[in-house]
Parts: sequence; structure tokens; C-alpha cells
Amino acid sequence: MDMNVARAWMMLVLFGVFIGIVLWAWSGRRSEAFDAAARLPLDEDDGGGRAPHPRPGE
Repeated sequence: MDMNVARAWMMLVLFGVFIGIVLWAWSGRRSEAFDAAARLPLDEDDGGGRAPHPRPGE
């Protein structure tokens, strides 16, 4: 098989995968999960985080 034909098929496959990912990300079924994930940094902290690192010598 000619290398240019193989590259053309690979480009088509990868373009199809890209289009599939875009459609999945913009689908209405996923919007609620993505909205919840977008709100995570703004949610109130429960205090379960790590304590700050002490400075050397303290």
C-alpha cells in the first residue's frame, strides 16, 4: 500500500475520532455532568485539604 494512501486513511480515521469527541462533549446528555464539574472549584470547602508546608527551620 502506498504510504500516502495509508496517511490519508489515518487522517480520516483521526478526523472521525475528533468529530466523535466533539459530538460527545457537546451532547445534551453530558451537559449536566459538565456543569457540575465546572462548579467544583466554586463549591464550599469542607476543610479536608492539606495544611500549608512549614518553612525550613520552623
